[in-house]
Amino acid sequence: MYGLPLLSLAIWIPIAFGVLVLATGSDRNAHAARVLALIGAFLGFLVTLPIYAGFSTELGGFQYVQKLEWIGHFNVNYHLGIDGISLLLLLLNSFTTVLVVIAGWEVIQQRVAQYMASFLILSGLMNGVFCALDGLLFYVFFEATLIPMFIIIGVWGGPRRVYASLKFFLYTLLGSLLALVALIYLYFVSGGSFSLLDFYDTPLTLTAQILIFLAFFMAFAVKVPMWPVHTWLPDAHVEAPTGGSVVLAAIMLKLGGYGFIRLSMPIVPDASHALAGFMIFLSLVAVVYIGLVALVQTDMKKLIAYSSISHMGFVTLGLFIFNPQGMQGAVIQMISHGFISGALFLCVGVLYDRMHSRNIADYGGVVNTMPVFAAFFMLFAMTNAGLPGTSGFVGEFLVIMGAMQANFWYAFLAATTLIFGAAYTLWMYKRVIFGAVANSHVAQLKDINLREFAILAILAVAVLVMGVWPHPFTDVMHTAVNDILSHVMHSKIPVAQQ
Repeated sequence: MYGLPLLSLAIWIPIAFGVLVLATGSDRNAHAARVLALIGAFLGFLVTLPIYAGFSTELGGFQYVQKLEWIGHFNVNYHLGIDGISLLLLLLNSFTTVLVVIAGWEVIQQRVAQYMASFLILSGLMNGVFCALDGLLFYVFFEATLIPMFIIIGVWGGPRRVYASLKFFLYTLLGSLLALVALIYLYFVSGGSFSLLDFYDTPLTLTAQILIFLAFFMAFAVKVPMWPVHTWLPDAHVEAPTGGSVVLAAIMLKLGGYGFIRLSMPIVPDASHALAGFMIFLSLVAVVYIGLVALVQTDMKKLIAYSSISHMGFVTLGLFIFNPQGMQGAVIQMISHGFISGALFLCVGVLYDRMHSRNIADYGGVVNTMPVFAAFFMLFAMTNAGLPGTSGFVGEFLVIMGAMQANFWYAFLAATTLIFGAAYTLWMYKRVIFGAVANSHVAQLKDINLREFAILAILAVAVLVMGVWPHPFTDVMHTAVNDILSHVMHSKIPVAQQ
């Protein structure tokens, strides 16, 4: 079993099934498209389980390595491998894809095959990002993820979907072009190799490192997204269909954080240290300022979108304080945020499917007609607010602990998210769920069906298990975090210039 190319299977099974789903054609074959998509998503998740089971938490470096020649003339290889950090993101992505396919089972009635295929292909491409150990391969997968999401927002989105999809595409594409320039520069200075492992060992002057860091920053900061290049995200979330919002928040934002971990920090460690204050400043602005922006939102999706920006500020803060607690907290926050944001967007989707409105003012008293839904929504709202015992607390607590070691004021400002997060999340919950039935539309609402219950129950178990027993997650990433930190602490400035 372990002799199989498991990483390649995790990438190409969803893509292959995506092509098969597309081949079902028109909506007359919609049921076949749904069934094929579910099989493809489930097999894609199933193949990641032996990867997790066979992964050694003690070994450093990369595991399940595959290397095949791709473009021999330029020494570009199909080079795959994972460490504990990429393993967790691989699992999260494959797990989320199954839920998204089930979530769209009845909701999507037009162009069903194309909708399902877009998510399967997107899932495979994002797995490719998490597994790539060749710089050009990483870039190809990283950029290719834009295409399915562009289609998902542009075809199945809301009234302003064309504007939102174009804004999303242009922001992320233009941000990534400088990263390609940096990779080409590294190819020449590393002796004609695109291997990330060769990049890690290439000595670079501080000036070169800073320029490369800024080039990578443009690509990854937009993806996270960091303030002030975050403005595309609320528009994209508001216009995207529910499944698009779930994948965008749960997985695609993590590509930016992963890029900082896999490329920026180990390739240019001196620049990472030199610009750490700049990164911490932007992260704290996201945590505090965007948290306040979320308070004044009237659209549920937009509120959760701004909440995502604020919570992702914890990720970049944890990475750039350069200690084990901070980095472990950052990775835990990425995984936890995948569960929480996915669950919250699915909850909004449940309401939107019934009322066709995301405005908070259109609701009130939902608990009277949807008590089971209200209970799930309460759990996810409390998790988003960082309630101890849920996954939302673990990552934030670790980052605050790490920040306290670096600087008291970093920790103090970061901790304000526990106040602002509770304020905007619980205020939204109160206005939507509690009180008397607001209008006749709310009075006619029906509680969640079995399909919706199953999705929300799975996510509820995930956030609770991760909250009370984070050990399986921290244990897997422990060695990878130490490897990255030890590498980042070693200067790459040529000896003659030190």
